[in-house]
Amino acid sequence: MAKSLAVRAAFSDRNRRQSYLLIGLGIIFLLGALLLHLNPLTYPIGLFLFGAGVLAAALLNPHRLLIAGILITLIGISIFFAFKPVIPDGGGTLFFAIGLSLLAIAFAARRGYIGAGAITPALIILFVGLIEYGPTYRLFPTGFAPFILSLWFPGLGLLALGIIYLFARTK
Repeated sequence: MAKSLAVRAAFSDRNRRQSYLLIGLGIIFLLGALLLHLNPLTYPIGLFLFGAGVLAAALLNPHRLLIAGILITLIGISIFFAFKPVIPDGGGTLFFAIGLSLLAIAFAARRGYIGAGAITPALIILFVGLIEYGPTYRLFPTGFAPFILSLWFPGLGLLALGIIYLFARTK
């Protein structure tokens, strides 16, 4: 009985630290957006920084955010290559990003960091598909793409995710 209470307390402490890290990174990115005023089409790093923040928080508790961190970080790198002419035909790297993400997720599952039956990869890929698909892209607000690429997105996203996870009672 005492052992199960100690394990529960350790998970709770790890979850709380993870939430505080997400909130702290969100505040840092919001301050960066306020002070730097970067053009999101010149510096399309918002989605990548959001994924990197989620991946950094996943280091504290991999069971919670590892899948989302891997997928969003690699998709963010692909979107960066699509907007910046760093490599030729950088817009076609999305499939490589998704394939590498699924490979990394499979390795993480083999090591026991994540369990079977996680639906996060499917939801993230469906959301990316809705954004990439032409007819549904027109349904989003006018400034949606620049917002996703700006520093405002990781700031607000990580702050909201940290607050949600701070009050969530999951393992």
